[in-house]
Amino acid sequence: MELSNRVKQLRPSSTLAITAKANELKASGRPVIGLAAGEPDFNTPSNIIEAAFKAVNEGKTKYTPAGGLPELKKAIQHKLAKDHLNYELNEIMVASGAKHALYNLFQSILNEGDEVIIPIPFWVSYPEQVVLAGGKPVYVFTDESTEYKVTAEMLEQVVTPRTKALILNSPSNPSGVIYEREELESIADFAVKNDIIVVSDEIYETLIYDGSHVSIASLNDDIKRLTVVINGVSKSHSMTGWRIGYAAGDAALIKAMTDLASHSTSNPTTPSQWATVEAYNGDETFIDEMNSIFKERLETIYPKLMEIPGIQCIKPRGAFYLYPNISETVKLCGLESADEFVEQLLEETLVAAVPGSSFGSPDNIRLSYATDLASMLEAIDRMKQFVEKRMENNS
Repeated sequence: MELSNRVKQLRPSSTLAITAKANELKASGRPVIGLAAGEPDFNTPSNIIEAAFKAVNEGKTKYTPAGGLPELKKAIQHKLAKDHLNYELNEIMVASGAKHALYNLFQSILNEGDEVIIPIPFWVSYPEQVVLAGGKPVYVFTDESTEYKVTAEMLEQVVTPRTKALILNSPSNPSGVIYEREELESIADFAVKNDIIVVSDEIYETLIYDGSHVSIASLNDDIKRLTVVINGVSKSHSMTGWRIGYAAGDAALIKAMTDLASHSTSNPTTPSQWATVEAYNGDETFIDEMNSIFKERLETIYPKLMEIPGIQCIKPRGAFYLYPNISETVKLCGLESADEFVEQLLEETLVAAVPGSSFGSPDNIRLSYATDLASMLEAIDRMKQFVEKRMENNS
């Protein structure tokens, strides 16, 4: 059966692929430590689970409006207002996860050949979704020298009359960096001057250990008009499998995205929506508790990682990833690439990482510390032994 050209050009998600391979090895009884998954290793808080059960028991299992329950949109509206972002209900849509919100967004704004600026490193689905919508990804390379962040000057180098949007992800997956207010103000000026839509992916906004989150949409009315905020409860409330995200932005665009959803998913899962009402309106002490655990892991593991020969790594300030540059480590091991390093690491030490090539930077790897501290320390120890053994054999 002949497949469409659009799906033929898709590249599968490497994070999901590596996680699946690690799980397969683990299922066979091997002591695999997976550092690839992008989800918190905590169960969803009990008050949220109970809200879902209550909704089901009360018969709240039917269709909802395609753009989400009014009660949930009001809860999101209230949450955004606390972040100095004021949106009307018709400027908010609920989606089946933040990924689905992004998909609907690109399908709604892009025509064939429209360009979308994507900073490197990027989350793996950004370019794939842009291409699926007929758009053209335009990459801006960043590395340790720029702290993995773009500047307005860098963006000016790639903007063209076909530029339709810029993707901004803060805190970042995979690097964990966050943009400061002054940096965002400069980027906002660039976007307003060039009339470019800013896709502000803020899914990790609560996971910050040094500093605070600022949404670019909160800076002024001009940039708010051009910004689409993407967020959800997957990371903040450990609800990855519940599949609830949202978009907030221009009412006409939100209507188009909602109309598109009505012909694809109909509506986000109803019990999950009621659970999310509780997530935003109920007790949120879980967020601070989870953050403190992630921060403790980061403070413990980062110095251990830096003991591995050749490793270079900017200390992340948010999310739950380490994103070391291992180009020197690869050379010391006598290997050809970070991809080969990841492959050999899994085969020989049963530690699963994600190659940076998946995120546009082939010299890096991504390590998730969304796993227990003992396992992380064991994984870093295995990595160090792997490198030192390779170095000894390579000398």
